Amino acid sequence: MRFGQTLQSSIYPLWKEQYVDYGKLKSLLREGETFIDSGQNWTDKDEEQFSHELLNVELPKVEAFQTATYQRLRDRTTACESKLNPLADAKNQGDSPTSDRQITVASDVQKELNNITLELTELERYNRINFTGFLKAVKKHDRRRGQRYRLKPMLQVQLNKGGLNSEEHAPQSLMYRLSAMYEFVRSLNTDRSTSEATNEILEARHDAYSSFKFFVHADHVLEVKMTILRHLPVLIYNPSTDKVVDYSQKDPTITSIYFDNPNFDLYTHKVNRAGEAGALRLRWTGKLSEQPQIFLEKKTVINNGGSRDVRIPMKEKYIEPFIKGGSRLEKPLQKLEKRSGPDSDAVQTMRNNTDEVRAFIIDQKLEPMLRANYTRTAFQIPGDDRVRVSLDTNLALIREDSLDSERPCRDPDQWHRAEVDDNKLEFPYSSIKKGEINRFPYAILEVKIKEGKRHSWLEDLMASHLVKEVPRFSKFVSGVALLFEDYVNSFPFWLNDLENDIRRDPEIAFEEEQQKQAKRAEDEFAVGSFKPGSRISASPTTKPRIGSPGRFADSPLDVLSKSPSGRVQKLRQSSLVPTASVNPIDREDVAASEVRVTGSSKPSGLMSFLPIFSNSRYGRRHRQKQGKIALPPGVEEPGVWLKDTGVVKVEPKVWLANQRTFVMWQRIVILLATLGLGFYNAAGLNNTIAQILAIVYIGFAMFSAAWGYGVYMRRSELIRKRDGRDLDYVVGPVIVSFGLFIALCINFGVKYVAVSRSVRDIDMKNTTAMQEAEV
Repeated sequence: MRFGQTLQSSIYPLWKEQYVDYGKLKSLLREGETFIDSGQNWTDKDEEQFSHELLNVELPKVEAFQTATYQRLRDRTTACESKLNPLADAKNQGDSPTSDRQITVASDVQKELNNITLELTELERYNRINFTGFLKAVKKHDRRRGQRYRLKPMLQVQLNKGGLNSEEHAPQSLMYRLSAMYEFVRSLNTDRSTSEATNEILEARHDAYSSFKFFVHADHVLEVKMTILRHLPVLIYNPSTDKVVDYSQKDPTITSIYFDNPNFDLYTHKVNRAGEAGALRLRWTGKLSEQPQIFLEKKTVINNGGSRDVRIPMKEKYIEPFIKGGSRLEKPLQKLEKRSGPDSDAVQTMRNNTDEVRAFIIDQKLEPMLRANYTRTAFQIPGDDRVRVSLDTNLALIREDSLDSERPCRDPDQWHRAEVDDNKLEFPYSSIKKGEINRFPYAILEVKIKEGKRHSWLEDLMASHLVKEVPRFSKFVSGVALLFEDYVNSFPFWLNDLENDIRRDPEIAFEEEQQKQAKRAEDEFAVGSFKPGSRISASPTTKPRIGSPGRFADSPLDVLSKSPSGRVQKLRQSSLVPTASVNPIDREDVAASEVRVTGSSKPSGLMSFLPIFSNSRYGRRHRQKQGKIALPPGVEEPGVWLKDTGVVKVEPKVWLANQRTFVMWQRIVILLATLGLGFYNAAGLNNTIAQILAIVYIGFAMFSAAWGYGVYMRRSELIRKRDGRDLDYVVGPVIVSFGLFIALCINFGVKYVAVSRSVRDIDMKNTTAMQEAEV
């Protein structure tokens, strides 16, 4: 897609006149002309007109609007803080419980916060698309008309002076303030006391985590952050020992150096998911010149899907001798023995971990191979580790090896690239050679959920168009696959996604997710499993499934989505845009509530084959009164289902499957009719039993023809109506099967009696003949 089309599709209607006029800039460049075709050269006047329009008209217009909009949002944020300050003071002083007036104020503030976050997201898109437009225009100019004048350096100077790409006016700068207000509003609106929440945390039965990883396009990073902070606060990184939190502190930069041997055995085991696959890395936060705490971490993946981690803190001066195999960290162990005692558990644990990691390095012949540097934004409720979310941006993968002895990337006598750490290089590491670095195109979102409660907002985010799921993603595997492709023979499956655009249309993404859930439900129904199918709830406890005409429901929200109002609610949630009638807190309450459909006792015997007494989902709903499902506040049940409002679109394979079943019934009709006519023609005039059986077979053939046609027409009607009821009709096959079985048994019995009678007659004749011969 050309940039002009991308710009038109990205315009926010309310700000339509404030975008860069890319079409006018292209017309001033006379892009479709060449010097020979146009009959005139690119003159100084043409250059002046284009430069004036770009640098003096369009760029100031965009920067002025961006600055004014950001200031307006900042003022609105300050106004929200002013409204919440009295409530915060009253809560801190231990006044009376939250009153209705306070809840009303908090709800109004939350609606305003939702509007601010939405405009911040649009402002981020506005900045990005206009910044790209200016760069595209300058690139076209320098390529086609830049024989004498090049405008890119001038544009860069103007951009550095203005606020279009400056951190001062960046929408992210308001994120921490919005996060703090969202957290406070949630604390006012919740019905649980702090003690109850603490008890619920302590009573969690499972400590296992389920981890999910996603790619996030740069255009969606801010929107994902704003979506998460409505439910989880941002963790502030505080490297100092001061207990006072510095809210101006930026997100921390994390550096990891991964180890492997020249054969890349650890990489191969990890990609191939070999049993007991291990990984080793050095990890620290911030710059190495600031002398941060460094950790040597070994992770071993166990066959049952779990992992075992070993973590050793060490100083920089101990790293080189330890990884060379000449040190056992004697001095740190001696210091620990003085503090804790020589027989303490801490000393024994550190000694065992040191021996294990040292043996692992020596046996595998490991050495530093890859550096991963990224900026991490973490989201988590303090004291509550049930949900942990991290977003890694500005990911740079750098070669840290010395495989080429003539031109090593790292000095073999050092454990890291000194030029990177000593010179305090930062992203994008422009001084590093092209083949030695890969600037990862996407951000990495990781969600860790403790087994237990489901979170509908996380389900919506993980199923939305904002993210693309990448199971078992690893920075180490990606770095080796991208930078050492000549050294390895196995590649991860997600490598192709790096060359494609992962952005998706919201409607298409929603339809794909619905199809995935339907397919998952079909698989569960086929195997008769009731295991939890949600990506959020990984609890091993089995809960009763919720009946649904179309498919198994994965959560209470899925049940609501089966009603017309619920389907609208699901669409709203999939786009992650809060509405005036349903706010995020209401959605969380609905997700947490239990929605159950009581069932009756299961029928047995032939009763289960009849539709009225069917044990299917639709049959159970026929035998019970379907209770009214409590809709969220502000949502009314419409009279027409949303699925019936659009044009009927059915995939061809659905029609073909119905026709294929009808054709199979016709084959049965032809077989039974041929069998019956053959019996009738072969039967003599006096063989009444054979004639009766032939007529019975012909009758079954006529019944099969009528049944197959009726089922075909009935299923066609249900498909056209997009009805959710079951399509299985087992009465006809049962009648035909039992009828043929009985007819065959009678046929066999009659034939057996006839043959037995014939044998007796022959024996009697033979006996009589022998007697006459003797006489």
